[in-house]
Amino acid sequence: MSHALPAPCPDEDVVWRLPETGSGHRLSLLVLPHAGGNAHAYAPWRDALSAEVRLLIGQYPGRGARFAEPLPTTMADLAGPVVHALPADADDLVILGHSMGSLVAFEVARALTAAGRPPRALVVSACRAPFLPNPAKVYPDRLTDDELVAAIKERGGTEDGVLDEPELREIVLPSLRADFALDDDYRHEGPARSLSCPVTVIGGREDPIVPVSALGRWSEVTDGPCSTATLPGGHFYFQQQGERFFGLLEDVLDRASAAAGRGALV
Repeated sequence: MSHALPAPCPDEDVVWRLPETGSGHRLSLLVLPHAGGNAHAYAPWRDALSAEVRLLIGQYPGRGARFAEPLPTTMADLAGPVVHALPADADDLVILGHSMGSLVAFEVARALTAAGRPPRALVVSACRAPFLPNPAKVYPDRLTDDELVAAIKERGGTEDGVLDEPELREIVLPSLRADFALDDDYRHEGPARSLSCPVTVIGGREDPIVPVSALGRWSEVTDGPCSTATLPGGHFYFQQQGERFFGLLEDVLDRASAAAGRGALV
């Protein structure tokens, strides 16, 4: 007996478009979540951003309105639908990813660059450069549910209430396993400098998952400038350093907006 694949989700379910708080936007910020994360976790960022910035958030397969879709097995399964679902007027785009989301962000930026639509900037947070092996593999296929939950709690970023509630845990664990398996194995094997946009790298100084020494090599993925900043904290440092984190992000957005006004990249 054959089973039909679920129909593709509408673009609005793949890339959330949060309501704008002003009369218009000067550029768009696309945020791509961490392994096991979903768009809901980043929706509160709307309140921390300038009203002139349109917030777009990627939603991965296996969660939210995309729950019935097959779970991702390649990074293309995460990045491809996002590229397709971007609004037509998102040419002035800054892309940001956190942890595994930085690898998705790199693939989205690479696809847009290859299509002649490079982003204005790429911001990567708490992640190794894409051509480096994962320094903190989870090996989810080797872990029981309880062991996987313990590993996720140690990293932070996921509400313990979700992981401690048996019914909720049963819902989220499959996508967590799929994401961490991807994050474990992903390495970019293509051309080294496949981007042209500026890259900003941010990490936590006490991050046990991605050491500060692994951040600087993002400079090798772009022909544009690359800068690195660190803030106190661990893998989800921005949860304690929100004001400083969004200050750094607003600087990137301001530079990208100025470049858009000049019709050139910075």
